Amino acid sequence: MSVEQAAPENGRLVATGVEGLDEILGGGLTPNRVYLLEGNPGSGKTTLAIQCLLDGVRRGESVLYVTLSETKAELTAVARSHGWSLDGVHIVELIAEEADLEPDNQYAMFEPSEIEQGAMARAILSEVENRKPSRVVIDSLSEIRLLAQSSLRYRRQVLALKQFFIGRRCTVLLLDDKTSEVQDLQLQSIAHGVVSLEQLSPEYGAERRRLRIAKLRGQLYQGGYHDFTIRPGGLAVYPRLIAANHGAEDSVEPLKSGIDEVDALLGGGIEFGTSVLLVGPAGSGKSTLSTQFAKSAAEAGMRAAVFAFDERRQTLLKRSRALGMDLSGVIEEGTLTVTQVDPAELSPGEFAHQVRKAVEGEAGEPGAKVVVIDSLNGYMNAMPEEQFLTAQLHELLTYLGNKGVVTFLVVAQYGLVGDMQTPVDTSYVADAVILFRFFEAKGHVRQAISVIKKRIGEHERTIRELRLSHRGIEVGGPLEQFQGILTGTPQFSGPNDSLMRRGDD
Repeated sequence: MSVEQAAPENGRLVATGVEGLDEILGGGLTPNRVYLLEGNPGSGKTTLAIQCLLDGVRRGESVLYVTLSETKAELTAVARSHGWSLDGVHIVELIAEEADLEPDNQYAMFEPSEIEQGAMARAILSEVENRKPSRVVIDSLSEIRLLAQSSLRYRRQVLALKQFFIGRRCTVLLLDDKTSEVQDLQLQSIAHGVVSLEQLSPEYGAERRRLRIAKLRGQLYQGGYHDFTIRPGGLAVYPRLIAANHGAEDSVEPLKSGIDEVDALLGGGIEFGTSVLLVGPAGSGKSTLSTQFAKSAAEAGMRAAVFAFDERRQTLLKRSRALGMDLSGVIEEGTLTVTQVDPAELSPGEFAHQVRKAVEGEAGEPGAKVVVIDSLNGYMNAMPEEQFLTAQLHELLTYLGNKGVVTFLVVAQYGLVGDMQTPVDTSYVADAVILFRFFEAKGHVRQAISVIKKRIGEHERTIRELRLSHRGIEVGGPLEQFQGILTGTPQFSGPNDSLMRRGDD
């Protein structure tokens, strides 16, 4: 976070109309100041500016939109695409007209900037004096920069506008599309605050957008980059998750799986506020066991949330039903939610926001106490060009731990047998690690489960056989005749009666 010691006038901040952005700003903007909203074309400046003005209209304020590049019809079309009406927003068009193209209307004795700049400034000042708005948007400064022709005249023009607006008790957003040949930092030094918007184009998938508060005088705010999207209804901003801002909650009784043998392996269950890593080859039972924990919590009256990266929601429900875990009842009751995550359309910030929304609940409803992320492979592959995903995951797990949530992380190792490779090493951030393996015995491929790490409390250090069938998850007694379980190619040399009986035995 960044802060300069000062207090907003009257202790009241100007809300932007974008909930996530107001949270980042610490509540909103200091009133009667000039702010710079910069970003390349298409980054969302106009949409954000309109949202800010419409918030003023809802509060009964007089607002003014001065457009130097887009027509009123274009602005109305933008608003209509979001389901908005610009009633109450006074729009002033100061753009070139068709008549300006006539040869008789071209200047011969004077530089165009000397006449046009003065006329434009007088028009802006006149509208402000007549309307007395509390919020003003000027879109965009590129036209003023072109008319000024020199950096000195441009700076003086912007300074003059700043002093004029402050004297009229206006909160002003100056939009800049950053189309100048060199980066102009003069505006940033003049403005009271700077909000920078960026649009990124990954190699695959939808574009990503993010914003950053580059400057904000006298106010506490959340620094760094924050993801946002533009959808019907405007900007949705996802503040960067800071776990330290969320206090820790006391844990209760451990979470039970509903399977006595699994709970015995875990020393009685999983403590709330901890994370569990389920690691093993594909098809070894990781997703099934995590779903069992979520179902058990939902049936106990707690809320659980499953975020599925690797399979469709319908496939997950059908697979669970075939394994004796019908989730339809708890889903209808609302205690279990299954969210299918589209990897190509998601940013880390948006995903963290979805998890946070599920955990904190809505409209007075309790939040989820169990979260399943299935799988980390899908999470990492969804954002291959993002940096510091492991650090973001650590922050997310810390936040969930502070909220007293049990988090299950599913990781599929490369290969089915032999030397197993894990795509991302997250074992150091997990509080417990459950290992799954295939093994061969008496001509059959079987599955094994063991707990190799648990930070809180005791746990079994044995290896048990795991079986998935239409009856659900079945776990046998400890198998002591194993060798090489950690190498990925375990060998069993014990008697037949040590193994679980199969239907075809």
